[in-house]
Amino acid sequence: MTQVGLTQARVETQQKTSIPRILTYAGAIVAFLIGSGFATGQEILQYFTSYGYWGVFGTGLLVLALMTYVVIEFFVVGQAKSFDKPSRIFHYYCGKYLGTFFDYFSVLFVFLSFAVMVAGAGAVFEEHYGLSKFVGGIGLAVVVGLTVWFGLKNLVDVIGKIGPLIVVIAIALGVLGIVRNPGGIAEGNALLPGLELTQASTNWFMSGLSYVGFCMLWLAAFLTALGKTARSRKEAATGGLVGSVVFSVACIIVGLGLLAHIARVNGTEIPMLVLANDVSPLLAAGISVMILAGIYTTAVPLLWTVSSRFYSDEKPGFKYLTLALAAAGTVVGLVVPFSQMVNVVYVINGYVGILLLLLMLVKTGSRVVLRRAF
Repeated sequence: MTQVGLTQARVETQQKTSIPRILTYAGAIVAFLIGSGFATGQEILQYFTSYGYWGVFGTGLLVLALMTYVVIEFFVVGQAKSFDKPSRIFHYYCGKYLGTFFDYFSVLFVFLSFAVMVAGAGAVFEEHYGLSKFVGGIGLAVVVGLTVWFGLKNLVDVIGKIGPLIVVIAIALGVLGIVRNPGGIAEGNALLPGLELTQASTNWFMSGLSYVGFCMLWLAAFLTALGKTARSRKEAATGGLVGSVVFSVACIIVGLGLLAHIARVNGTEIPMLVLANDVSPLLAAGISVMILAGIYTTAVPLLWTVSSRFYSDEKPGFKYLTLALAAAGTVVGLVVPFSQMVNVVYVINGYVGILLLLLMLVKTGSRVVLRRAF
C-alpha cells in the first residue's frame, strides 16, 4: 500500500465510531448530571418548576442549547488536546491566572457538590425510610469511596450503564405525574404566585444560566478526561450531543410532572417520592432505590474529579486522598439540610460558572475565526 493509502486508512480508522461507545459516553454524562438534586426533584423544583411555564419550557430550552454546546466542547477539546491533567481545560479557556482561579474554585465546588450528594442520601433515608440520615450519608460515602478507589476506567463502565436506566425511570415518573393530573399543570401554574417556593434566581432566564453554570463546573474536568478515551472527534461529539439532549428533555418532562402536583410537593425534601407515593407505596420504594442510584452515579465522578486534581488515579496518594475526602464530605453533608445545600451551593457556583461560559464562547469564536482565516 502506498504512503497516501496508509495515511487515508489511518484517518478512516481514527474517524470510526462505535454506537455502544457513544451510548456509554451519553449514559455517563446523564448519570453524572442526575445526582441527588435531579433524582430527588429538588433541583428541578428550584430551577425549573418554580417559574411555571416559562421555567419549564424557557429554562428547559435554554439549558438544552447551552448544555449541548458545553458538553460537546469539553468532550471534543479533551479528545483533541489530551491534557496531562484534566484541570488544564480551565487554562485553555481562561488563560494562566483566571484558569488557575477556576481550577481551584472548581475543586472546592465539586467537593461541596459531593457533600450535597451525601445530604441527599441522608434525606432519602430520613424522609422515606424513617431512618437516621447518618445511615444514608455514611453508607453512600463508603460505597462511593470504594468505587473511586478503582479509578476512571471502572468508573465509566459503572455509571455509563446505570445512567440510561435512571433517566428512563425519571422520565416515566414525570410522565406519570402529568397523566394522573393533566389539568394540574395549568392549575399549578396559577397557584405559583401564592406559594412560598425556594427559587434559584429572580427569573427563569438567570436560573437557566445558573443551572448550566454549575453543571459546567461539574463537567469540565470529568468530560475532558473522558474525551481522551474517545477514538475520534465524531465519536466524542456524538456522545456529548446524545447525552445533553436526553438530559434536557428529562428536565422538561420531570418539571411538568412536578408542576402538575405543585401543592403537594412544595416544601418537601424529596418531591419525586411524593409523586411516587401518591401512586403506590411499592412504587415509592422502587423510586427511592432509583434516587439513591442517581445520587451514587453523580457522587462517584465528583469525588474522582477532586482526587484526580492532585494525584493520578494510578498513584497510592489518589486512593488515600479519596478516602479522606469522602470522610470530610460526609461531615459537611450531614450538618446542613439537603434543600438548603442545593440552593446555596449550586446557585452561588452557578453564577461563577456563567463567567466560564462567556470565556468559552469567546475562545470558541476566536478558534472559528482563525480556522476560517487560515
